[in-house]
Amino acid sequence: MRIGIFFGGPSREREISFAGGKTAFEHLDKQLFEPVPVFVDSFGRFIKLNPAWMYEASIRDFFPSPGQQTDDYRVYIESLPHLARVAVSPELGELITPEQFGEHFDFAMLAMHGPDCEDGAIQGLLEWYRIPYSGPGLMGSAVGIDKVLQNEMIALANGQKKGMMVVRYDQWQQPDRQQLFEEVKSTLGVPIVVKAPHQGSSIGVAIVQKDSYEDFVKALNQCFFQLEVTAEEWLNMDESGKKAWAQRIANLDEGIGFPVVVEGTFLYHPKDLITYLDGAFSTTNETRTLSSTNAEDQVLLEAFVSGQEFSCGCIQHDDGSTLVLPPTEVIKVVEVFDFNSKYKPGATRKRIPVGTSLANNRRIQEHIGLVFQRLGINVCARIDGFLTPNEEVLLHDPNTIPGMSPTSLIFKQMAEIGLNVTQAITYFIRQSVRERIRTGKDTWHLRQLLQQLDEKITDQRGTSLPAKGILFGANDEQYARARQCFGKLNAEGQSRPVPVLHLDDSTYVQLPVQLMFKDYVEDLVSLIQGERDPLLTETAEKAAPLTAFYAGAVDFGVKTYSSPDSIPLIEDWIVLGNRGI
Repeated sequence: MRIGIFFGGPSREREISFAGGKTAFEHLDKQLFEPVPVFVDSFGRFIKLNPAWMYEASIRDFFPSPGQQTDDYRVYIESLPHLARVAVSPELGELITPEQFGEHFDFAMLAMHGPDCEDGAIQGLLEWYRIPYSGPGLMGSAVGIDKVLQNEMIALANGQKKGMMVVRYDQWQQPDRQQLFEEVKSTLGVPIVVKAPHQGSSIGVAIVQKDSYEDFVKALNQCFFQLEVTAEEWLNMDESGKKAWAQRIANLDEGIGFPVVVEGTFLYHPKDLITYLDGAFSTTNETRTLSSTNAEDQVLLEAFVSGQEFSCGCIQHDDGSTLVLPPTEVIKVVEVFDFNSKYKPGATRKRIPVGTSLANNRRIQEHIGLVFQRLGINVCARIDGFLTPNEEVLLHDPNTIPGMSPTSLIFKQMAEIGLNVTQAITYFIRQSVRERIRTGKDTWHLRQLLQQLDEKITDQRGTSLPAKGILFGANDEQYARARQCFGKLNAEGQSRPVPVLHLDDSTYVQLPVQLMFKDYVEDLVSLIQGERDPLLTETAEKAAPLTAFYAGAVDFGVKTYSSPDSIPLIEDWIVLGNRGI
């Protein structure tokens, strides 16, 4: 089956989308599927990408091309609007239109995030052209992108009570912001959580930690995607400082992004913004407000919730019934679980399940499953929440296209039921086809597609593959490379990778799949030496029919040997050292 891997798009999370597209491209089961990378640019064009570009570090490394980047800035394509009328270079790939999709792929794997990507827009386009796609359908996607609507529907589903307010853009432009701040404090208290309601789960999130009007203004401006620039601030910068400032605006992980609007003028490029502000502040000291062209029209404010923060995935059995995965506790090293803390190394630590009682973890799963169903979500979602000190479960931010790096939370949780990344992606594809059948569109074609895929999966599961050992030492560098080897071998489908940790001179530990998804060796070693949590065992038992279909029999136990030679059935080894293989 040809799988179109859609990534990029116009949203602020396009680089995370690129990372997810790489994961799908690299970890797709090559015995079942043919990956077809489809880069969606900021103009909404679909480019069947030359696969060589999938190994670049950033979208800006290949698009716009280095020759099209000007004035020593690194910008995204929307800063160069004239390129929308320029033909796509054959070196980059082939421009395809939606009516041509069926000529290039049979299924669309969506690894895109944010507006236009998770809100039903691309899903509706694909349904119109009868291309089955991954993830929830139109209803679940539309609900999943609107944080205000989510809060209201979650409350209807599980009865939770969470303080919230909405501030409209026209309210924010009034001169009585101080009065608004007093009203918010009176209703929600302090701290205050501020969210952009139509972004991905971690874009446009700020916390007003203390009773500070200045912090309140800064947080709301951040989530409206606007920036106020004073004359004093601007005139105190030298040319290099202005250039660095304008580059930060263009960087989507720290700026509001281009184009920006200032006093009704659209500015597309950093150098144009500098020229404009130089001219504006030469005649007046009036503060200028920069606003993203994709600014929010309202901002969600919530009462701050104290407690253990968690994130929990939910998938489905073949019949559509829910299977809630083990919740992951997110232990923050930084204060806000936002874009940078979620995707930058070292900002958080993860623990599966939440460090609480079995009863509380079960209650979290019950709430997650209920909300998944009541909000009309299917296939897969990740829902975040808190367990408060008085053991109340409060949920927020259903994410219908979770991040898809190999160590993302959804893959960590699916590993706890026995699926590696490759098998998890196969689940996403297979269950998505099953859910598209339920819509009653192109039914018999999709039934045939599902039958063909099921036959391939069944045949593959019945094939015995030779075992290949992956031997690595007890340090983070070798563990990371062992995970890469493990994923690569699983995707190739030519052998059965068996990871073995060389713990000390006489201890070699054969690891089950779930222990190949931890962040650090110290986490791995502590789990080897401890007992498996009863919630993990319980959840794996509930998942057993699903796991058996995609992975066959799975052993979650740890096996210890005195030497590699004593490990049965392994005749071929990959040995990782400090300097290579």
